[in-house]
Formats: sequence, structure tokens, C-alpha cells
Amino acid sequence: MSSVSVPPSDVSAGLLARIAQGDREAFGRFYDAFAGLALGLIRRILRDPAAAEEVLQEVFWQIWREAARYDPRRGSPEAWLIVRAKTRAIDRLRAMRRREKTFVAPVDEAVASAPDLPAENPGVTAERRELAHAVLHGLAFFEGLTQSEIARRLGEPLGTVKTRARLGLERLRSMMKREGDIQP
Repeated sequence: MSSVSVPPSDVSAGLLARIAQGDREAFGRFYDAFAGLALGLIRRILRDPAAAEEVLQEVFWQIWREAARYDPRRGSPEAWLIVRAKTRAIDRLRAMRRREKTFVAPVDEAVASAPDLPAENPGVTAERRELAHAVLHGLAFFEGLTQSEIARRLGEPLGTVKTRARLGLERLRSMMKREGDIQP
């Protein structure tokens, strides 16, 4: 990616028209002109350079396949590209967050091979599980969003969101201490 200046919209639209006809040279020029712009946006969304580069490839593959769909009456080629880059980056971010939520940690062999301890009363275990579930459900976790994203969504100051999260976690700790599940 060289630091080529962005061509005027009519030139960019012409490149897209040529790309739609399979012109690889036009695609190369379009890529050189806009890859830096798209990658910057994608990196701001993902904050993972490797994932950002993968998404950039996906975006330009999409440009190659869908160049004929570009409609100059709906916006500039730059805007058309940016919408695709933003959409792909957000899709990747959501997929990454879903993977993080469903991740199962590997089994710790030292714990797995430890001698069996006397089994706890199943009723007590179920009661503790219900308590933990109720407390966690009561905390304000929003679909894996960052605190900044939660603040924007709720229209609250970031400091307020951080304070509420901290207070919620302190309350959870306090409740768990009372139940004897964790040590002070």
C-alpha cells in the first residue's frame, strides 16, 4: 500500500466501471488509492492488525465481485467502499465476540487428576448455582460491548458506566462472600 492520493470521484467511478469488466489494472489502481483509507477504518474498529488485514482482503474481494453494483447516484466510490469496509469490520468484530463468549477453557490436567473430594450436598450446590446465576443476570452486561460502547448506547457518561460496573462487581463479591463461596 503506497501513499497514493485519492483520485476524484469521477475517476474512481471510472475505475469501478473498468473493474466490473474484469480490468485488473483498474483494480490495482483502485486498491492503491483506497486500501490505506479502508485499512485505517478497519483497524480502528477491530484493533487487531492481523484481523484488519484479513478483512481488508475480504473487502477488496467483494469490490472485485460487486463492482457492477456501484451506483453513482447513491454516493461516491469512496463512500461505497467505506460502507463495505465498516460493515465487514463490524461483522468480524461481532464474530470475534461470539467466539470469546462461547470459548471453553482447556481442562487443567492437575485439577482433573486431583483425588476426589467428598461430594457437596446437591441441594447446596444447586442453591449456590442459582444465586450466582441471579447475581450475574442482575449485572449490566450488554452483549459483550466495551464500557465506551455501553456509554454511547445508553447515552450515559463513561465514568457513570464504569462506576456502575465496579459497584456491580463489588456487590457480586459481597454476596458470594456471604455465601462462603470465596475467601475475603
